[in-house]
Amino acid sequence: MRSSVLPLRLDACLKKRLQAKAKAEGRTVSEQVRYYAQLAMIAEENPDLPLSMIKNILEGVEQAKHGLLEPYPWGILS
Repeated sequence: MRSSVLPLRLDACLKKRLQAKAKAEGRTVSEQVRYYAQLAMIAEENPDLPLSMIKNILEGVEQAKHGLLEPYPWGILS
C-alpha cells in the first residue's frame, strides 16, 4: 500500500501520550497513529465487537501472514 503524508495538528498532551505509547509498543508515532486509526475504523464498523477481540483478530491476521498458525483439527473430541 502506498503511503501519503497527512499533516496533523495535535495538542502537546496528546502528542506526549502518543509518543509514550508508540515507544512502549515499538512503533514510530506515525505507525501508532495509523494503528489507532485502523482500530477506530474497525470498531466503528463493528460496534458489537469488544476492542480486545478486534486487537486479537488483527494479531491473528499478522500471525497468519508470517506462517505462525497451527491448523485446528475440527470434529468431535474423543
